[in-house]
Amino acid sequence: MSARRVKPSLYISVDIEADGPIPGPYSMLSLGAAVAGVQDGAGFTAADPEERTFYRELRPISQEFVAEALAVSGLDRDRLIAEGAEPDVALAEFAAWVREVSAGAQPVMCGYPASYDWTFLYWYLIRFTGSSPFGHSGCLDMKTLYATKARLPLRAVAKGTMPRELLSRRRHTHHALDDAIEQAELFARLMRWPGVTVPRLPRPVKS
Repeated sequence: MSARRVKPSLYISVDIEADGPIPGPYSMLSLGAAVAGVQDGAGFTAADPEERTFYRELRPISQEFVAEALAVSGLDRDRLIAEGAEPDVALAEFAAWVREVSAGAQPVMCGYPASYDWTFLYWYLIRFTGSSPFGHSGCLDMKTLYATKARLPLRAVAKGTMPRELLSRRRHTHHALDDAIEQAELFARLMRWPGVTVPRLPRPVKS
């Protein structure tokens, strides 16, 4: 009997900018995404991260914000209140884009770190569209991927500690699309990186 065919994974680098630590009381202000590559039984194939992208700026959903968080992105809340896309429209467009680019594969969100971006993305997808094209667990954290391959504790990981050949030459600008593209390049290099090998210890000699 033949083994069940497993669908390829289509990795999508996602970056969001928000005006606070959690969704609901605070708002996701921008969403950027870039296709990073596909993995099947033959291995991982990187994509051109500028070829298939998505970007929207969203209308805030509450009056609350943390000034320090807002300052990171440099986005203007007053402008977004007047001009930002309605969240239900933007998230429906994003879900449709994910399904289009991942046709024949299972989409997986990847982020650096994934925890913050996934929290906002999943909450917004469920709140405003009722479902997630990634399912409830289709995300991969690049920090964890690097920590595992580098054989390091997770809390010891930072981009500044990574080998230079893994890092993108693009600047981290805190513009959601710029950063999604930058992180897509990091992800592709991490997927190809063999990691740190541990030398074999000699076998004890029996006396």
